[in-house]
Formats: sequence, C-alpha cells, structure tokens
Amino acid sequence: MREAYQSDLRHIVDDLLDMAEMVGTALEGATASLLEGDLARAERVVTADPHLDERQVELDAKAVELLARQSPVATDLRLLVATLRMSSSLERMGDLAAHVALVARRAHPDIAVPEQHRAQIARMSELGLTALQGASQVIENRDLALAAQVEKQDDELDALMLQISREISSSPDELYTHAQVIDLTLLIRFYERIGDHAVSLVRRVGFLVTGDSLDTLSEGVDVPEF
Repeated sequence: MREAYQSDLRHIVDDLLDMAEMVGTALEGATASLLEGDLARAERVVTADPHLDERQVELDAKAVELLARQSPVATDLRLLVATLRMSSSLERMGDLAAHVALVARRAHPDIAVPEQHRAQIARMSELGLTALQGASQVIENRDLALAAQVEKQDDELDALMLQISREISSSPDELYTHAQVIDLTLLIRFYERIGDHAVSLVRRVGFLVTGDSLDTLSEGVDVPEF
C-alpha cells in the first residue's frame, strides 16, 4: 500500500512536468506564429489549449483524491497542496501562450509586431521559456539555488516590458497604428505574466521543501495569485 502511494506521488510530479512541457511547446509555437505570421501554427496553439486545461483538471482530481484517501502529512501534504497551485500556474501560462497566438491570428496576414520590436519580443519569449524550463528543473529536483536564479531572470522580463512600453508612449503617433499599440501593450503583458507564473512555480517548490512562506525566496517579485 505504501509503495503504491509513493508511486502516486511520483506520478503527480510527472504530470506537472508533462504540463510544463506542453506549455513550453505552446509558447514556442505562439511566438513563432507571432513573429513569422504563421497562421497554421497559431491555430495549432489555440486548438491545443483546451487539452492543457483538461490535464489540469485531471491532475487536480488526482491530488484531491490523494488528500482525501491518504491524509498525508509534512512534505507529502505540502506536495499535494503545492500541486494544486502549480497546476493552476501552468494552466494560466498555457492560456497566455494561446493569447499570444490569438494576437498573431488576428493580425494575419500582417505581422503583429513592428520591425523595431521584433528582437525585444523574441527576447521576452526566450526569457519566458528559460524561466519555465528552469521551473521544471526546480520541480523535478527541488533545487532552491536554481529557484533563486529563475527569480532573478524575471527582472529582465520586467525591464523589457517597461522599455517597450516607454518606447511606445514616447514615439510619434504616426509610428504605430492603433491596432499595433493595442497588440504590443497586450503582448508585453502576456510575456511578463508568463515570467511571473514561473516565479510562482519555483516559490511553491520553496514552500514544498522548507515549509516557509512564499515570500522568503526573494523580495519584490509580483507573483500572480490567479
């Protein structure tokens, strides 16, 4: 019985890692569709998002079942509680990737991102993907040193969001169309929130390992609670 229980806990972690891989695929596809004007790829990202939602529902059901059936304590309890929040963060990251793909689809056949911001958006996506991959490693290995690195990398995402926002607001009105201003404002927020959710993931692992509150890994990061 105990061996089966431990196997169930390992499967919980495996499911989290599978969700993270699905989110990474969605993010890569969404950014490629955005920067290349690839409508087919945007459609694939949007179509795949409900499957990620289903995985969250399934994972949460497993975690709740184990909570009810096994009455876990200590680290096992923290794992299941953290799982319910981490699955939510991953599902939200998938939604944000789908939102990026929707911007690409709406702009087609044009490319939504003006030439002067393409490198910045590509960098924001790269940082978001790196943060997600780092969070996956933290979940798998419970590496709090790596968790701290993920938090520090989030600063660059925040800085890029502010930089693009300032460039938009300080540029002549004729440099952007109204649609471009709206799309860019949405996009930089989507990518910035992806980074925030990655920070939320690693903080949950910090709670899992230490039992401490989420604010003890670092200060000044806006961690989403939805």
